[in-house]
Amino acid sequence: MVSATYDGFPAAVGVSRLRVYDWPTADGKPGGGTPHPHLTRGEGHVVTAGRGAVPTLTTSGYQETPLEPGTVAWFTPGTIHRLVNEGGLEITVVMQNSGLPEAGDAVLTLPPGLLTDAETYAAAVRIPSDVPEAEQAAVARARRDLATRWFLELRDAAGSRDPKPLAEFQRAAADLAWWTPGERRWRDGARAATSATAAHLAALCDKDERHPTEALGTAPGPTARGRFGMCGRLDVYPAI
Repeated sequence: MVSATYDGFPAAVGVSRLRVYDWPTADGKPGGGTPHPHLTRGEGHVVTAGRGAVPTLTTSGYQETPLEPGTVAWFTPGTIHRLVNEGGLEITVVMQNSGLPEAGDAVLTLPPGLLTDAETYAAAVRIPSDVPEAEQAAVARARRDLATRWFLELRDAAGSRDPKPLAEFQRAAADLAWWTPGERRWRDGARAATSATAAHLAALCDKDERHPTEALGTAPGPTARGRFGMCGRLDVYPAI
């Protein structure tokens, strides 16, 4: 019988509160985040305050979705996305597969020379934790602006019907992935949650009502507050 054990956040989704960066961007927007795709997880945005947009780029083309309080927008794995902050944009981010580790699942749209190998990429995106907050902010802003400029190059090439730069980025991003931590997170999270549901359904069919007597409730606080993320300052909640 499949396991009925899972006590993490429902469906093993990852949840975080995001205050999108209000630093002016390289293309003249009032504020915004760092463009990137996720390779194995979809992502949903529940807008709780402010206004803005989420521009996305895939092989199907470029589009922008307006964001305002009450908007729920989402996209599938592989979608390159950024957030544009037009004033006070705050979002509850809901992430498939427990969020998965950012190392490997998310790849910033950096120039090709920084995507050649995992070590080079890691050095390019690292925000040091042992320096003052102002220095961390400067590093986060610089990497965002660099990724934004290359995102615009990818967008413009796709708009000119030149698919090569986007295809090369997608190939490099896939080559950077290292999945051992991600697979473990998925196994202990999303797969365990699905297996538990299967076990509960089977038990009910067999008139076995033990699992409701073992129910748990929890309300953990964030494991991190105000962390410099790709798109803004993050409060991160545990998923599993």
